[in-house]
Amino acid sequence: MIASRIRTAGLAALLLVGTAACGAAPQTDTPEGTAGSGSAPGVNARTATSAADFGGMDKLVEAAKKEGRLHVIALPHDWANYGKIIETFKAKYGIEIEEETPDASSADEINAVKTRKGQDRAPDVLDIGQSFAISGAAEGLFAPYKVQTWDKIPANQKDPNGLWTNDYGGYISIGCDAKKITECPETFADLLKPEYKGKVALNGNPTQSGSAFGGVYAAALANGGSFDDIQPGLDFFKKLKEAGNFNPVETTPATIEKGETQISIDWDYNNAAYGPVMAGKGIDWKTVVPTDGKYFQLYAQAINKDAPHPAAARLWQEFLYSPEGQNLYLGGFARPVLLPAMQADGSVDKAAAANLPPVEGEPAFPTEAQINKAKEVLATGWGAAVGG
Repeated sequence: MIASRIRTAGLAALLLVGTAACGAAPQTDTPEGTAGSGSAPGVNARTATSAADFGGMDKLVEAAKKEGRLHVIALPHDWANYGKIIETFKAKYGIEIEEETPDASSADEINAVKTRKGQDRAPDVLDIGQSFAISGAAEGLFAPYKVQTWDKIPANQKDPNGLWTNDYGGYISIGCDAKKITECPETFADLLKPEYKGKVALNGNPTQSGSAFGGVYAAALANGGSFDDIQPGLDFFKKLKEAGNFNPVETTPATIEKGETQISIDWDYNNAAYGPVMAGKGIDWKTVVPTDGKYFQLYAQAINKDAPHPAAARLWQEFLYSPEGQNLYLGGFARPVLLPAMQADGSVDKAAAANLPPVEGEPAFPTEAQINKAKEVLATGWGAAVGG
């Protein structure tokens, strides 16, 4: 079943992609700033900034295997294909992955880093919205690390020192149960039609959920707004509510299966992934990226500066940014940051790329300041717009 992950909105990339809880493990006694217990002799895994610092990938793999485990948080198995990514990593390297709280938010991840410092159950790695990546880096929470494919990642999609790097993302899309809806909507304007009364839902609350936040931003772009002005998005959802079309039920696989959320505004990799799963339940779930409001967002990876398993954390990053890892994201309908580079060198999974929901043109992207302003407007205006 596809997980619904609450993600707080992050800073969108400046270029288009061309651009679960385990029991606590014993606390380590490894002093801060020293090598992890599994590191190769003479190698300080905590301060290694590249595989070369270990003596190459083979030595990094060796050090990670000696540590034997990786602790992750906020990685639902059906979000961007993380289930297969995790299983492939485990099988490839024989490293145990401890999974915790798959539906946690980016804020929860940052809090875990801060509150569990020195504990073996602290997260080794993070998958977070870019605004949290930027603030976490400013707080000194992350370790600098540059993967082997670093030079292929566009400069504006990574911290110059390697404190965080964008990894995968998607567009806001409209999903629709084509067996229950005679004609599925293709634009935000369509959503106001009377035949969609009580049917248009979001995946969460936009003051807390990244996908819902993106939905309001996309609606603003579709209704005369801009990245400086998200208010038309709020106005749109107010109209949707007044027309009786807005459905306050948050989309989950269960609500789709029960017919409670027949139209859902969400990331395209979530909506697209519902398709094959719901087909087995007799539901024809269609996905389209609206032509009148395009909003794209990337999520970022970072390594906990005090990761209890520092070599395994770095190997995880190498795997995610390898062609194998990037193609696994693509297999989950997410758009990997290295997609253009892989298309150029022929390493892309062409069949998976062909399954992505089509998008025409190149949308614009907001700055960090614009995102923060939009968050403030939403924080004070969402409840007034939809009554909750």
